[in-house]
Amino acid sequence: MADGSWSVAWITGGSSGIGRELARQLDGVVGHVAVTARSADKLGELCAASRTVFGYPGDVTDADAMAGCVGEIESHAGPIDLAILNAGAWALMDATDLDLAAVRTGVEVNYLGVMNALDVLIPKMMARGKGHIAIVASVAGYRGLPRSVAYGPTKAALNNLAETLKLELEPHGITVSVINPGFVDTPMTAENPFPMPGIISAKDAAERILKGLRRGRFEIAFPTGFILAMKLLRLLPDAVYFPLVRKFAVRGRG
Repeated sequence: MADGSWSVAWITGGSSGIGRELARQLDGVVGHVAVTARSADKLGELCAASRTVFGYPGDVTDADAMAGCVGEIESHAGPIDLAILNAGAWALMDATDLDLAAVRTGVEVNYLGVMNALDVLIPKMMARGKGHIAIVASVAGYRGLPRSVAYGPTKAALNNLAETLKLELEPHGITVSVINPGFVDTPMTAENPFPMPGIISAKDAAERILKGLRRGRFEIAFPTGFILAMKLLRLLPDAVYFPLVRKFAVRGRG
């Protein structure tokens, strides 16, 4: 269902940042906007200020909890038309100062959190022959970047996963999208100690995401100038890419 005529939408990681803004913009437009996050208090605040947003607290790293969320949503409101798998964990880290616990959290939240949702969503959508799955990755997954050892690889995995899902699920009537934001002004990026080129607001990001989803686009990436630069970096040969990125990384820390 890629025309935007959704009746039930599910957003994970919806208590702050992009997820919260997506819920706000879908409020009153979609009949039942189900929002999942660990913080029941923040979900309660969001729902209290909304008309058609409803909270379903849960931890994406818990497969049973995700199955329970989907079952509860569909019991209350009907089949999920649109699932935006947005929950994420961010840690700025050098490979020379590796924190295995933070790496594990990134894998469990960013990648396995998506897989836990897909495990229950895919069979249901296949049985109906329709649905739209949107996975929030990042431009940090395009190529290896400094200080991204706990984050970038998980987003690279999500980009690869989305391509696989598109190939395998679209013949069954399921639309697949991958969302690759640049820098967005959210609590997750607020403490970044480096310049963030092209940073945009969460409101702007949500608007761009919904526009792309309504059009059924596979990749939704923004802002345009920053994305073009990052995609150009993907095309550079290694002999050019590594010295160039090292140079800017050192400058950014200065």
